[in-house]
Amino acid sequence: MGPYSRTRCREWALQFLYQADFAGRRLREDLERFWNHFRPQEELPAYLGELTVGVASHLEELDALIVRYSEHWRLERMTAVDRNILRLAAYELLFQPDVPPKVAINEAVELAKRYGSENSGAFVNGLLDRIRQALGRDAG
Repeated sequence: MGPYSRTRCREWALQFLYQADFAGRRLREDLERFWNHFRPQEELPAYLGELTVGVASHLEELDALIVRYSEHWRLERMTAVDRNILRLAAYELLFQPDVPPKVAINEAVELAKRYGSENSGAFVNGLLDRIRQALGRDAG
C-alpha cells in the first residue's frame, strides 16, 4: 500500500470522485493527473487506484444499490459529497471482502462528518447500514 493509510486514500478518492462528478470523467489518466497535481514526485497509492477505478467500473451497479436502499431520495437530490461517499463505501462493502463492513461504514461516516452537511453523517450511516444488511454482511 505504500506510506499512505487506507483512510487517507479514501479521502483522496472522495476528492477525485467529487471532481469527476462535475467533469464527467473517471478514467485512470484523469486519476493520474489528479494525483500528479498534488504529489508529482510520488507514485499513485495502490488503494487510491483500487477505490477510484473500482467505483468507476461499477458506477451503475453502485448507484442502483444506493437508490434501492435510500428512502425517498433520488441520486440527483443527494449532495455530491454524500453521493460519492456512499459510492466509495458501497464499493468497499461489495468488492473489498478484506475490509470489515464496520470499518467501511465508520470511515464513510467520518468523511461525511468532515466534508458533508450537518446531517450527512447520520444519512450515510443509515443508508450504508441498510445496504450492509441487504447484502447479508455481518457488521464485523
